[in-house]
Amino acid sequence: MAGTRSRGRAERRSAGELESEVLATLWATERPLTPAEIQHEIGGGLAYNTVHTILKRLYDKGLVLRDADGRRGAYRPAKNAAELTAEAMHEALDRGPDPIAALQQFVTGLSAEEERALRELLAGDGA
Repeated sequence: MAGTRSRGRAERRSAGELESEVLATLWATERPLTPAEIQHEIGGGLAYNTVHTILKRLYDKGLVLRDADGRRGAYRPAKNAAELTAEAMHEALDRGPDPIAALQQFVTGLSAEEERALRELLAGDGA
């Protein structure tokens, strides 16, 4: 029956979506946050244990750092958003059989503003 799957239940977010939300929450602040603070910021009825599990996964991946604060731990990002994105781009290029072809495909999809910024960076004007 069409549409019965989500009847009466909230849509579940994937672990990847939750990890992205937690990282975005951490990037949006200047200080480490506790799991409870992150839970409050994300909202949406997310359980404390779910937030804690996501933080553990991010910690195990080296994406967040844990600052001990008495019995509570506070978390902060290990890298900023730009660093993490650049790392993912490098990893994607390293996985493929032809990184130059991948770069060519990537560049053809850039907006005019992104292309201009890339040209400036390559010329040494935007560093």
